[in-house]
Amino acid sequence: MTNENFFHNVFEVVKLIPKGRISSYGAIAAYLGTRSSARMVGWALNQTNGTIPAHRVVNRNGLLSAKAHFGGERMKELLEMEGIEVRNDQVAKFKALFWDPMIELAI
Repeated sequence: MTNENFFHNVFEVVKLIPKGRISSYGAIAAYLGTRSSARMVGWALNQTNGTIPAHRVVNRNGLLSAKAHFGGERMKELLEMEGIEVRNDQVAKFKALFWDPMIELAI
């Protein structure tokens, strides 16, 4: 799979994350069959221009690790506008809000 195809696939999965839910780079990578490519998921999301809800993707511990990409507090603000509580740059109730594409998109 080329980077271009991988990025496209990442974007398609991220578009499916419902408002008020979050996922992780690793969960998306695992769903795409590339479990060790969590960083590449992050790189893909760094290429978005606001049309993909990249703010809904956090690290495996619920930390807003892409905060710098959004500039300042924007990632936190976007999550809070969807009703997601963030404390100290970490999603509160991470496990309860977690959207796992392996489960949610299972056929």
